[in-house]
Amino acid sequence: MAGTREQAIFEAAIKLGALYHQFVGTPVAPETAASLETAIRESISLQPYVREVRITIDRSQMEENVFGYSELRGTMITADVVTQVGISCCHARLERKGDYPMMEIIRCYEESGHPDH
Repeated sequence: MAGTREQAIFEAAIKLGALYHQFVGTPVAPETAASLETAIRESISLQPYVREVRITIDRSQMEENVFGYSELRGTMITADVVTQVGISCCHARLERKGDYPMMEIIRCYEESGHPDH
């Protein structure tokens, strides 16, 4: 059975994977990007063990198609997710590395005083 640290890492990884595969391809334009950032953040925040979510969409990568909008690409997303299981926390990130969206564990730590989500 996994410990709380391993479970926090697993939960963070699952959240980033779900975020990526759920939202890539979503229609977006500069004037709707902020509301899409909010929708992604609020959606991921509903999942178990999520303590914090930060989302940024890189508007400079938007290329308008013939219908006047872009499709969200993985390279446009910077997402930070912090999960907590017991006192174990994991901060994971999705961000562009060169021409590819990469997911990585930033930091794992223990913190008391916060209940499971």
